[in-house]
Amino acid sequence: MSDISPQDALVYIMVTMSAADRSMSDAELATIGNIVSNLPIFAGFDEDSLVDLAQDCSALLQEEDGLDTILAKVHAALPDRLYDTAYALAVEVAAVDLDVQQEELRFLQMLRDELDLDKLTIAAIERSARARYRVK
Repeated sequence: MSDISPQDALVYIMVTMSAADRSMSDAELATIGNIVSNLPIFAGFDEDSLVDLAQDCSALLQEEDGLDTILAKVHAALPDRLYDTAYALAVEVAAVDLDVQQEELRFLQMLRDELDLDKLTIAAIERSARARYRVK
């Protein structure tokens, strides 16, 4: 089912998270770029392909059942050990605007369900993001 690499799948998750509320903010896009540039999971990743990957993901989202297709591709491409990483990156992109919309929460729920993440892992990732993005 998946014709994408694990790194591509993580980019798809971040782009989908950013697009979930129908508005891809500059802060979200900058966060995606920062993550790809700095996290060890993206070592060796061709950063020049980021724009093309984002466009491919956006095009898939426009298709009927596009979100389901993306989730299936991501699930097929990621090894189990990267499920929590995928969720953490999605939460990171959602949190950067300091205002998580209902559509974003729904996507996070769909991602949790698709990857069958346990409640403790979910809580730890979400708590960590709240701590990092707290303003006062």
